[in-house]
Amino acid sequence: MEPSSLSGLPAGVGEALEAEGVAELYPPQEAAVDAGVTDGESLVAAVPTASGKTLIAELAMLSSIERGGKALYIVPLRALASEKKAEFERWEDHGVTVGVSTGNYDSDGEWLASRDVIVATSEKVDSLIRNGAPWIDDLTCVVSDEVHLVDDSHRGPTLEVTLAKLRKVNPGLQTVALSATVGNADVIADWLDAELVESDWRPIELRTGVHFGNAINFDDGSQREVPVERGEDQTARLVADALDTEEDGQGGSSLVFVNSRRNAESAARKLGEVTGSRLTGEERDRLRELAEEIRGVSDTDTSEDLADAVKRGSAFHHAGLASEHRSLIEDAFRDRLIKCVSATPTLAAGVNTPARRVIVRDWRRYDGEFGGMKPLDVLEVHQMCGRAGRPGLDPYGEAVLLANSADTREELFDRYVWAEAEPVRSKLAAEPALRTHVLATVASGFAATRDGLLSFLDNTLYATQTDDEGRLAAVTDTVLDYLEVNGFVERDRDGGSEGLAATGIGHTVSRLYLDPMSAAEILDGLRTVADGDDEGAAGDFVPADGAGPGPDADADDAAPGPDADADDAGFTTYTRANGDGDDRDAAAAASDGDDAPEVTPLGLYHLVSRTPDTYQLYLKSGDREEYTEVCYEREAELLGDTPSEYEDVRFEDWLAALKTGRLLEDWANEVDEDRIAERYGVGPGDIRGKVDTAEWLLRAAETLARDVEGIDGDVVVQVREARKRLEYGVREELLDLAGVRNVGRKRARRLYEAGIESRADLREADKAVVLGALRGRERTAERILENAGREDPSLDGVDPDSSASAAATAGADADGDGDGQASLGDFG
Repeated sequence: MEPSSLSGLPAGVGEALEAEGVAELYPPQEAAVDAGVTDGESLVAAVPTASGKTLIAELAMLSSIERGGKALYIVPLRALASEKKAEFERWEDHGVTVGVSTGNYDSDGEWLASRDVIVATSEKVDSLIRNGAPWIDDLTCVVSDEVHLVDDSHRGPTLEVTLAKLRKVNPGLQTVALSATVGNADVIADWLDAELVESDWRPIELRTGVHFGNAINFDDGSQREVPVERGEDQTARLVADALDTEEDGQGGSSLVFVNSRRNAESAARKLGEVTGSRLTGEERDRLRELAEEIRGVSDTDTSEDLADAVKRGSAFHHAGLASEHRSLIEDAFRDRLIKCVSATPTLAAGVNTPARRVIVRDWRRYDGEFGGMKPLDVLEVHQMCGRAGRPGLDPYGEAVLLANSADTREELFDRYVWAEAEPVRSKLAAEPALRTHVLATVASGFAATRDGLLSFLDNTLYATQTDDEGRLAAVTDTVLDYLEVNGFVERDRDGGSEGLAATGIGHTVSRLYLDPMSAAEILDGLRTVADGDDEGAAGDFVPADGAGPGPDADADDAAPGPDADADDAGFTTYTRANGDGDDRDAAAAASDGDDAPEVTPLGLYHLVSRTPDTYQLYLKSGDREEYTEVCYEREAELLGDTPSEYEDVRFEDWLAALKTGRLLEDWANEVDEDRIAERYGVGPGDIRGKVDTAEWLLRAAETLARDVEGIDGDVVVQVREARKRLEYGVREELLDLAGVRNVGRKRARRLYEAGIESRADLREADKAVVLGALRGRERTAERILENAGREDPSLDGVDPDSSASAAATAGADADGDGDGQASLGDFG
């Protein structure tokens, strides 16, 4: 089927596809057209990676726009949103406008109303619905990329509920779901009332096998000799073999999957010995330039280690990297400049980074709940293997698992090569997932009664899959109890049907996109400083068994939960914190006469780090003793009652939040980024992630503090200042300077030490002093002066003041308390 023969598309689209090299549609694409994807029919496409799923989505969206509609493309990752937007923008020549929205969860994205195609993450779409984005009602087509991620216990429920809401708002909505090949794609199709296109066809051959001894045995019965000498590394030999096997004059790149960040970094370092000896002179020059660019992203050991590996044509990729690091690596790998990337599994479901050979080195990963090393899911391994083979670049793809014995080789064939992917199971029926979505469903007007709420939840995948009709109702009632006792919903039990309505604060919490438990924690903390007691605070619910979200370095290193049935996924029962169901009047009375805690940045950073919306840092060996001491030294600053040391789980969580809060405090105190990374055992991406999350939660806390009676304006100001210090990564005296665009963390300190202490000073200061403080960088200085509002920012003929340069350098380099500077803070 030729693209130009398709009807219902904007004029010239078919011809443009053919000009791009799409002479004929792939079989899955043709099957999608036959199923009515260009006629507005809903569709689930369960096909392998690189088999043309995106074009199926484009055909659906473009035909919908041609009929006068608007399309939404939902992605699982922010990075993927940017990639898809760039990909779709080629249709602007045909009158199609594209917009992307991934952040600012408290906005309605009104500007997107003018766009024909909108790309967003599922969390952003959920927030847009909560905030009443008017254009949601105009959608005629929605595409859900990687829809099998409804199986993910963290993000799956949001995608599931979001799709249910969109279909309720727009009953005639065309829903196109793109999925990996999973065990129950038919169930997803039934849930979405969609046609199913299921295929294992790929545009280039993918051979999957296991390497043991001196050969790879493939699933098609063939064998490839790859001898490994005694003492030689198996992975290194396979990477070398791919590079030495030229096709069309090009050696093959490799993607190596390992089970931890440390292993990714170690593998990249070792594999650099393989790739470095196979580089051309031109490639070495380009890689040296790339390495310098990587070093410029952040002043950390991680950045240095990455740059050192990249110089030799190798790299690592994990969630601890800054986003700029990841983008540079991905682009260079796609351009064949980097020959091998060692990655944790997050890359398998991420952006487009195919390689000729995929090596799954580690097929087990540590799982705390499992109590040891647990085998990866079949679907996850299949996703990794699907990265093998680059259409248009490689004649074939190879995915290889590693075995060290004949028995392991047979196990890997049975467990992964021959196995079908697991069925997708909804993770919605768990309190942590439901409490946020029940509140949002009520606050957004999707349900005004308990019966209406349960009726809405009947539109979810969970309802399609469950045999226990009472299960969802029971969990929902428990969640409603929690929301009512914390003042987020009101329940009217008079009459035949129980009425539900969000309170004013409930509406605010939903609009801010907070987990209600996070909001309750923040409000309780802020109320402790209102009058020095807890009067007026709602009785808090806590996990009865100490369960709930525990400290977690990041999703990258955290093992996924066991393959439990959805009915058991993440279920926790909640009880009153004081154990007897009474309000806290007794505790408040006991504290009568006590002074209110002092509101300090650490107290606020610790408060938001206690919320379920924050991944806390792990307590490592020796940390309990260290942070117990810190806890008692600075207990007066902590907002809330410190748990007893005998309440082991609660006390450990309290200390893990304190460790996280101390990292944030260090950042706001201008501690050097490298020192923070070393002190807390994190990467630059972790630091930025923690800062971004805390900044968002403090912004929400600022709004809540304004909206709640009894919390005075001074507290609001203190929350705002703590947030701004995090945003810029500076001490209080630099806030004004750091707020000038292009100044940021390092330059603000240099200017301050040279005697320029405010935005007003920048407008009046001697230009030579400004230039000296900024190390003679004329263009940078001119931009800063212009952004500060200086009438004549030109520095033509100005020489830098050497004394200002010396003062700035001396002040910025002072390291008495770890106050060096870091590039990550130069956000401006």
